[in-house]
Amino acid sequence: MKASWLNQELKRIWPFVDKAASLLLKTLLEPILEQYKPSVFTSLKFQKFTLGTVAPQFGGVRVVASNIGEIVLEVAIQWDGNPSIILAVEPVMGITLPVQVKDVAFTGTFRLMFKPFINEVPGFGAVVYSLQEIEKFDLKLKIVGGDVTSFPGLEGVIEGTIRAAVEDSMLWPARNIIPIVPGDYRDLELRVMGILEVKVVQAKDLKNKDIIGKSDPFARVFIRRISNRVKKTKTINNDIDPIWNEHFKLEVEDLATQKLTIEVLDDEGLQAAQLIGSAQIDLKNLEPEAFEDIWAPLYKASKKHQSLATTRGEVHLELIYHSLDDDVLLDASATNPNFASIPTASTPLTSVEKVITTKLNGLKQTPYKSLMREGAVIRGILQVTVIRGENLVASDFNQHCDPYVVLRMKKSDARKTTKVIPKNLNPEWNQHFDFMVEDAIHDMLLVDVFDHDTFVEKRLGKCAITLTRVLREGEHDAAVQLLGGQSGQIFLKLNWLPPAPPDLQYI
Repeated sequence: MKASWLNQELKRIWPFVDKAASLLLKTLLEPILEQYKPSVFTSLKFQKFTLGTVAPQFGGVRVVASNIGEIVLEVAIQWDGNPSIILAVEPVMGITLPVQVKDVAFTGTFRLMFKPFINEVPGFGAVVYSLQEIEKFDLKLKIVGGDVTSFPGLEGVIEGTIRAAVEDSMLWPARNIIPIVPGDYRDLELRVMGILEVKVVQAKDLKNKDIIGKSDPFARVFIRRISNRVKKTKTINNDIDPIWNEHFKLEVEDLATQKLTIEVLDDEGLQAAQLIGSAQIDLKNLEPEAFEDIWAPLYKASKKHQSLATTRGEVHLELIYHSLDDDVLLDASATNPNFASIPTASTPLTSVEKVITTKLNGLKQTPYKSLMREGAVIRGILQVTVIRGENLVASDFNQHCDPYVVLRMKKSDARKTTKVIPKNLNPEWNQHFDFMVEDAIHDMLLVDVFDHDTFVEKRLGKCAITLTRVLREGEHDAAVQLLGGQSGQIFLKLNWLPPAPPDLQYI
């Protein structure tokens, strides 16, 4: 719907709208600026805040939804403004700097929800607004009485803080409520609708950012870039194929529109970390309680330009989405029978348990549907059958190899080794091994395939397998591509046997 009449009307009343809108935005943004101010600042407040003499222009209005009790509109807005905004920036060491924000250029789409319907004028109780999309957001900074470029890094820090404050406070699903008629509108506030479990497993073939040696990568995962919601892995030094195997929980507020963002960065010590690449995953495709195993390509360019960009490696993630309707989020230990037999960290695995669990092979076990319980330590027996390899690298001069497999649990460093199969690129082992696992949520199975040689053992490839799927399903047939070699696949069979309470008639 065209909005030329609306633009004319807004231009006429803008001096009055400016006063109300400026006060509203100042009240909204100032505490958020304080929340996001960098550690180098002790204070970040507005000395002056007016939107200026130029009114925004509406590009169009469309009705998104008209449901029972609400109308939802999307309004395209363009604003090339001349605001008069002065920030009082107080560094940890130094005098307060007045920084002017000027020449703001903004293009985006606002979402307006009019709800609930009432029998009084104007017919609805409140307006809920948020930013649906930001297409353009440019601004200039100037130190009053000085040049912002005389303070290296200051411009970027302040601009980044302003952007984070605007996006986190106004970008959907964040929402702001303006009561029109007095009433209780707490049900309109943003609420957590579910929890996303994210396991950042590993990355491969990362673009090396260092001239000498290799990058020192770490990963950040978040749904909203709010400081206390951004999760960070440890740094793996000098490795472009890092293994993290770290587990995080993220709050989901709108499954239909939110995305999971993964950023892999090179740790530069005292300097700012360099972005290696990032990926985004739409949450709308996730089914509650379904296990998702994803290798996501990393790009430096924005998502809109990924088709034209080259990848900078891949990151391996495991995802499980839990709706708040699931009782497991309220009290896993009380409502989920799968947690009933999980010992705590202070409960040792007894010798009786060790004997009895060996008799459970072949019995169907109840899988763990969720790993949500805070501080849970899942113990048991991991049974691994190394079945075969396929298309291994011919590392010998006679175009053969003599492969064998080394299995290792990451946390305990327990190791098992298969026999050597001479002169075979497609070996079959069919060997069975048992591992006692003390913390299955945070442990993983590391697999290395070597070429046996009298003098030097050559690695043909490696892979890492988390225990998430076998915990949930009880058994798992794994066909995994080997990393670090030109080709090769390994086929394994995994079974999980949780410790069982002793049967007194056999003791």
